Amino acid sequence: MADEEKKLIIDEDWKQQAQKEKEALKAKDEEEKKEAPTKAAEDSEQEGPGPLPQGDLAGLVNMLTTQALFAMGVLQVKGQEGRAPDMDMARYNIDMLEALQEKTKGNLSEQEETALKNTLSELRMGYVQIASQGPPQPEQSA
Repeated sequence: MADEEKKLIIDEDWKQQAQKEKEALKAKDEEEKKEAPTKAAEDSEQEGPGPLPQGDLAGLVNMLTTQALFAMGVLQVKGQEGRAPDMDMARYNIDMLEALQEKTKGNLSEQEETALKNTLSELRMGYVQIASQGPPQPEQSA
């Protein structure tokens, strides 16, 4: 048996089958690429930002607080340069919260009243602290 020559059997059919599968995958990829923008648009329509929360006092207080903190320079927009505090705008938003507190006196739950009182207290302390620092001084070159 060692003297006998070994025969290799080559199946040419597998090459044709592999080529057909390759072409089918390529056609499928091209089809998916054509449909991709349509699917992306459908997905973005379905996902969206979602439903808005119910409008309530806590939401209003949070909105005005965020605006005051942003005006004071405590909150920054990601990716943007820092801005100088706008103390007039901060004061306006704090005044709006004070007006809200005054106009709703006696009509709030204990939790709402405490939250509004604490929020105003924190904002006022932050306002005084930032305002006492004064405007930013220009850097002097050495």
